[in-house]
Amino acid sequence: MMQLDINELIELVKSVKPMFLNHTEAEHVTVKGRADFVTQVDIRVQEYMRNELSKRWPDVQFMGEEKDNSDIDFNGAVWILDPVDGTTNLIHDFKDSALSLGLCEQGQVTLGVIYQPFLDEVFWAQKGKGAFCNGKPIHVSDTQKLEDSLVAVGTSPYHRDLTEKNFDAIRCIYEHCVDIRRMGAASVDLAYVACGRVEAYFERNLKPWDFAAGKIIVEEAGGRVIDIKGSSANAMEPSDIIAGNGYIEEDIKKLLIERRIQ
Repeated sequence: MMQLDINELIELVKSVKPMFLNHTEAEHVTVKGRADFVTQVDIRVQEYMRNELSKRWPDVQFMGEEKDNSDIDFNGAVWILDPVDGTTNLIHDFKDSALSLGLCEQGQVTLGVIYQPFLDEVFWAQKGKGAFCNGKPIHVSDTQKLEDSLVAVGTSPYHRDLTEKNFDAIRCIYEHCVDIRRMGAASVDLAYVACGRVEAYFERNLKPWDFAAGKIIVEEAGGRVIDIKGSSANAMEPSDIIAGNGYIEEDIKKLLIERRIQ
């Protein structure tokens, strides 16, 4: 596993806060597709992080949401960055967006950092070293029943062809839990699973930059991130995921199988 100073990395990640708070640049929007946007904030944060990571760790490849990643070799070390997870939230000044940065080594995620600048919360984990929020250890919820659980969901807004299937699944989950939440940023949902604010999170067709960092943070906090069939989710490729505290993701998986909503 690569040796690095986690405090140096955290300080680098936190240095993007002024870029997130620049609402003028958040209003400079390019439409990539249905409900799929990029702002000057996304571009500035990605270029800044790419340059700074390259200076500090020149041998590590860089995968970012706003670039062509066809040359990435996952047999080596790769940074996986979502510069602004929750761009639509940022455009609307919803104050629920995050930077998500994972490190993949030989096909395994070994480190993750998620920074929510509006709350000034940094979630991070390294393989085998536990998970933390602002330096304090975090752990998933100990709730064992879906009926007692708060569940975060995503609507896969870029994939409207999945709308009927998605909302069938979300309704099914809603009928069996305390309530659902829709944050609009996968990394935030995963961080909240890791620290026990929600028991589980479900969303289809997430990309590596959406969940690579969150996956290891949830796992190091005692939880699991599985695909909709029940296997461990592969952070190197798009996946339908269920993240949970070790109990609730299994209940959701079984429920969706029983209702044939896969």
